[in-house]
Amino acid sequence: MEKDVLIIIPAYNEEQTIAQVLNELSNIHVSEYADILVMNDASKDNTNYIAKKENCILVTHVFNLGYGAAVQLGYKYAVRKGYKFVVQIDADGQHDVSNIPKILETLKTKDESGRYPDIVIGSRYLSESGTYHTSGLKKFAIGLFCREIKRLTGKKITDPTSGLQGFRFPAFLYYSKYGNFDHRYPDANMILQMLLLKFNVKEIPANMHNRVSGKGMHSGLKPFVYMCWMALSMFGIIVRYKWLKIDEGIGEEDVIWEKKRGNYTTEI
Repeated sequence: MEKDVLIIIPAYNEEQTIAQVLNELSNIHVSEYADILVMNDASKDNTNYIAKKENCILVTHVFNLGYGAAVQLGYKYAVRKGYKFVVQIDADGQHDVSNIPKILETLKTKDESGRYPDIVIGSRYLSESGTYHTSGLKKFAIGLFCREIKRLTGKKITDPTSGLQGFRFPAFLYYSKYGNFDHRYPDANMILQMLLLKFNVKEIPANMHNRVSGKGMHSGLKPFVYMCWMALSMFGIIVRYKWLKIDEGIGEEDVIWEKKRGNYTTEI
């Protein structure tokens, strides 16, 4: 049976956790309605070997290209293969797999304005979300991003740095194209971009766990680099989409995207 959902798991040196994540997906019978794609970004450990033994699709980069590049290639795969929905989770075990059905249900439900969400964010900081410990520095950064997104778009987002997200075809089609997705740190900058383009972004409460092993992508001096990059990226997005109005309103286009989806399976 052809499936219309793809779960993308970007992975870099996650040998200690990826088997558990894949086992948990198996325990909730995700394979009955979704395919699982592991994007191994040239891991130096046994991530590739472990994922290869599981019942999933595996793509391995020859060189480490970065988190954003790995995820974007997953979007390109989803477009080429004709999936309708994508759910993105991390390989480190922080994203509870029980969130996946909730994200898919939200993607398939019209909101109060009669629109389907294009992007669904699993938030750690809504009142109904589970308990999650966040460092003071990260809280400060997230608060800064939230205020800037609210100021520029009028939309309140509580967790713009969440890697737990779901997408309908229009959103991951846009992300899959050259220049539309940050290949290094796709984060609050991408949420700002999609809101400025009038894509419908919705948050839902999510259960998440703190990392218990391995190194996060913001360890060492990386938080400083990340903050500098994010500030520059968000400024570039403001110039491109708010001032120059590139692709203005593309997220609001009410097209017959089922037909468009079929066309793009051979064009990307």
